[in-house]
Amino acid sequence: MIDFEKLAAAMGDLDEDAVREQLEAVETAEEAGKAMEACQIGMNTVGKLFEEEEYFVGDLIFAGEIMTDAVEVLKPFLASGEGSGVKSKMIICTVKDDLHDIGKNIVRSMLEAAGFDVLDLGIDVAPEKIIETAKAENIRIVALSGVLTLALDSMKKTVAAFKEAGMDDVKIIIGGCPVTEDAARTIGADEWAYSPQKTVKVCTDWASELSA
Repeated sequence: MIDFEKLAAAMGDLDEDAVREQLEAVETAEEAGKAMEACQIGMNTVGKLFEEEEYFVGDLIFAGEIMTDAVEVLKPFLASGEGSGVKSKMIICTVKDDLHDIGKNIVRSMLEAAGFDVLDLGIDVAPEKIIETAKAENIRIVALSGVLTLALDSMKKTVAAFKEAGMDDVKIIIGGCPVTEDAARTIGADEWAYSPQKTVKVCTDWASELSA
């Protein structure tokens, strides 16, 4: 039986073998979802230790690799757990002035596993490029990622740019280390996410609403 506390601790400790051992015990979509939450808790620990200078850039990269592997293991369960709801094409990217992509890549993998056609615009993406792509591809859902505190300002400018372009109907979800409910309210985003699985659920619900 999977021990979610041990999984979270193993991820925080960068114990790749222990993480894999726990993930191999997953048998259902529900367990897979809880396992992702545990992994996210572990990743939060990694981020905290990095801020405290106990972990370094190499540790962050290794943590991202472990997390990516975890997503691959859990993908079949997570995909089946999303059901057969309506999916659609969407955009994901790391906002301007932020070069981090580990979290973005994990979320993209889970969205793809859930059936979305994800256009990944990469890192350090200006509002103009996001809007241009959204117009060209008729995108109605956008996910903005950021790790640095200054990413919040870029997110706010991006949301404002969509409104100025008359594209208020585009749903925007934001996520990353500095993102909170209060920040999302200030930024003007439609929703915020503290975990990859919440992003998938929100985007799946939006896709269903937009197709109605």
